[in-house]
Amino acid sequence: MGLRPNLLTRRAAGVASTTLALLLSTAAVGVVPAASAFSAAPGGACAEPTDSHADARVRPGAASTHEPNELTAKQVREREADLATALRERANFRAGATTLATVTIPVVVHVIQRDSTRAGGNIPDSLITSQISVLNQAYAGGTGGAATAFSFRLDKINRVTNPSWYPIVDGSSAERSMKSSLRVGGKSTLNIYLGELSDDLLGWATFPQRKLSSMDGVVVLNESLPGGAATNYNQGDTGTHEIGHWLNLYHTFQGGCGGSGDSVGDTPAEASPAYECPTGRNTCSATGLDPITNFMDYTYDSCMYQFTPGQASRMLTAWNAYRAA
Repeated sequence: MGLRPNLLTRRAAGVASTTLALLLSTAAVGVVPAASAFSAAPGGACAEPTDSHADARVRPGAASTHEPNELTAKQVREREADLATALRERANFRAGATTLATVTIPVVVHVIQRDSTRAGGNIPDSLITSQISVLNQAYAGGTGGAATAFSFRLDKINRVTNPSWYPIVDGSSAERSMKSSLRVGGKSTLNIYLGELSDDLLGWATFPQRKLSSMDGVVVLNESLPGGAATNYNQGDTGTHEIGHWLNLYHTFQGGCGGSGDSVGDTPAEASPAYECPTGRNTCSATGLDPITNFMDYTYDSCMYQFTPGQASRMLTAWNAYRAA
């Protein structure tokens, strides 16, 4: 349940599982460390980024053409240096901590409503349970991509009627108030906030940090859930995409054709976001067509179906660095 119809054949054919090793360094396959990762400060230390940053998913022609807090090259360098530092800290000071190869993530869903009507944000529980099914299929490799370490367990649906939080406006004091009031659990608990969103956005998410922020979590357009009313974006892959950011993935087009791109070695370079369902798109001279079927691009839900082994490795590395107990 929750699989997109056009991907059923991929599931039926069977997809070989990706073997996931325990990852404790940025030398892991698929992870491209920043050149300055171990020299950002004297002694190899680096300061934690001053905020958690965020990344988003937008529709073509959206009123907001600039994603919330879109990462600059400097911010990416800071994040990659911070990941290296977090890994060192874990190796040096958390020797007794458990390093995980498989992870079940507890999920708390906050449904933000203006009123009790569907138009006011009151979506049925069935859309939420279908979303969890889509996440589990996608992250298990059941839709045709690499299997990752992650599965998702819905622990609670929290319904909140508050017109002052509706729609959810990225970067607003109302968003901060909402999250500060509602967020529950520690670093390993995924808090998802559902509602109508500002600026025609589909969703946004925070990246992991060493220190837990009350802003930590994922915001998703309620009607983008499987069976929702967001045409071309109603099969649940906005949730898949945003949780990828929460697990430390960048967009496939991060950095364009130059530099370390999205810091993953097996996603071909891409100059700009891909929208709708383009064929044969190749915006960079590097080997490989644009990864328009990757969950971390901007194409229609019907066109995206995979993570790569390198992305799976990067997510697990980041989990063990930032979110594991």
